[in-house]
Amino acid sequence: MDNQRNFILAAVLSLGVVFAWQALVINPRMEAERAAIEAQQKVEEARTAEAESVPGATTAPQTGAEAGAGVPAGQATSGDGAVPGAAPAASAQSSAGRVPLASPRLEGSVNLQGGRIDDLRLLDYRETVDDTSPNIQLLTPAGNPDAYFAEFGYSPNEAAGQLPGPSTIWQLAAGERLTPETSISLQYVNDKGLTFTRTIAMDDDYMFTIEQRVKNESGTDVSLRPYGRIARYGKPETAGIYVLHEGLIGSVGEQGLDEVDYGDIEDDKRITKEPASSGWLGITDKYWATALIPQTKDGGTFTAHYNYYSAGTPFYQSDYLASALSIPNGQEQGVTTRFFAGAKKVDIIDAYAENLEIPLFDKIIDWGWFYWLTKPLFLLMNWVYHLIGNFGVAILVVTVLVKAVFFPLANKSYASMANMKKVQPQMTAIREQHKDDAKAQQAAMMKLYKEEKINPAAGCWPVLIQIPVFFAIYKVIYVTIEMRHAPFFGWIQDLSAPDPTSIFNLFGLLPFEVPLFLMIGVWPLLMGITMFVQMQMNPAPPDPTQAMIFKWLPVVFTFMLATFPAGLVIYWAWNNFLSIIQQGLIMKRQGAKIELWDNLKGIFSKKTDAES
Repeated sequence: MDNQRNFILAAVLSLGVVFAWQALVINPRMEAERAAIEAQQKVEEARTAEAESVPGATTAPQTGAEAGAGVPAGQATSGDGAVPGAAPAASAQSSAGRVPLASPRLEGSVNLQGGRIDDLRLLDYRETVDDTSPNIQLLTPAGNPDAYFAEFGYSPNEAAGQLPGPSTIWQLAAGERLTPETSISLQYVNDKGLTFTRTIAMDDDYMFTIEQRVKNESGTDVSLRPYGRIARYGKPETAGIYVLHEGLIGSVGEQGLDEVDYGDIEDDKRITKEPASSGWLGITDKYWATALIPQTKDGGTFTAHYNYYSAGTPFYQSDYLASALSIPNGQEQGVTTRFFAGAKKVDIIDAYAENLEIPLFDKIIDWGWFYWLTKPLFLLMNWVYHLIGNFGVAILVVTVLVKAVFFPLANKSYASMANMKKVQPQMTAIREQHKDDAKAQQAAMMKLYKEEKINPAAGCWPVLIQIPVFFAIYKVIYVTIEMRHAPFFGWIQDLSAPDPTSIFNLFGLLPFEVPLFLMIGVWPLLMGITMFVQMQMNPAPPDPTQAMIFKWLPVVFTFMLATFPAGLVIYWAWNNFLSIIQQGLIMKRQGAKIELWDNLKGIFSKKTDAES
């Protein structure tokens, strides 16, 4: 028995040692080896993606003007069509050097590797309402998980030698610092006698001008195709709601506005537009954007693409490939591209769209379906804001003005509703008299409406009118950067964010955080109360189900709107309050009974009866 027990114990201990060795030594070693292999595969995939991401790129041999296309600068296409050693865009940050840039609104630097604009901070905007929080970092160099940059170059042509691309090290030829007053010039001379000069200038706001010139001393004529691209690595955090577009965007020629969501381009991989002679394309966030605006001349065109590359570190790209630039031997030719990178401030965007004649550029701000109403409402609100100095008060004033504009129609609607209430006994009598004859009942009702000059559908107009106005004001508050971090009074320090208080911790008096779905602040409560009061001014619906829906609707809206921007909730509460006053005055003037007090008494009397 003892021998058997010792054998079992020894077997268990032996198995324990084997499992421990497997878990503590063998498995980590295998995981390390597998991780190394995966890392190497990602590097190779990233190299391939970088080569393919250059507009006009190809890994297959081509002839004519397209020959060699797709190989970044400094690379050559091997005989089998592979791209050896293409520099990955997400490689370690370059030590080639940087040229600082600064303006009243921007701060950052230009990378001499690739001549990229890849480091940009917005001086007017911070991450939070705290004045000590960091400035918004718009562009980030390669090597970071959220790399985001603009790059310019030429689609490779083997006959022209090594052309500037992602891995090219440029030399600073003129200027020491990029400012609105001083431009910089970069230079690169290739192995075939071509001298490339890139001059970068910037204005006081968010527009860069990139002039690329090529001097040909190669001994033969050369044809090159310029490209520009905006690449963004990793999928940025988005609002994720259908009323706001975030992703790839552009307007090319007469083809209208393109809005390509991140999810859509992940499915499509690549979208190619028809060649055009004007337009723009880029990537947009809720408040910030980047855009390329190619400048064509002498009948030239460009082809725009929206891309998603999943090899290695996934990234999204908006790019264009321009028509060939012919440079005779001994001569010099150039091409210009504008690059926007900054905040979507309405007056700045509108000025660029008008002064630079950029088609539909103002729609880089997502004004939505009701563009014709949303933008004028913003311009009105912005005008009032500049008079008063508070966007919250501007919302209140504009709500009064909108009410005044629609007052005649609302007055007719409420008057018709009041008349409907006055003839309620006659309508009840008609229903009783013709309860078995629907046609006769309908004919009698129509005769009554005609005699009393009543439009039974008129009561819907105040609600229908508010729908587009509500969405327009919602868009103004939600998408315009002017509303971002705009304070109202007291605890509302950001009209574009939800009310930060909650009744469930007594508006901050109790020392604990409330779950997001219970963040029912002061303004959502006021909105719910005013909505409830407005609904109680009318007689209770005869249908019990409908009556129950109307009873709980204010509660549902209170919870639903609690997560909406505070500015929108303030608008709705204020609009309800004005509607209560307006409806009460009209009903009193029409001699119609206001049911508010009777309905409230009925609610409380039911509760008292239930308790007794």
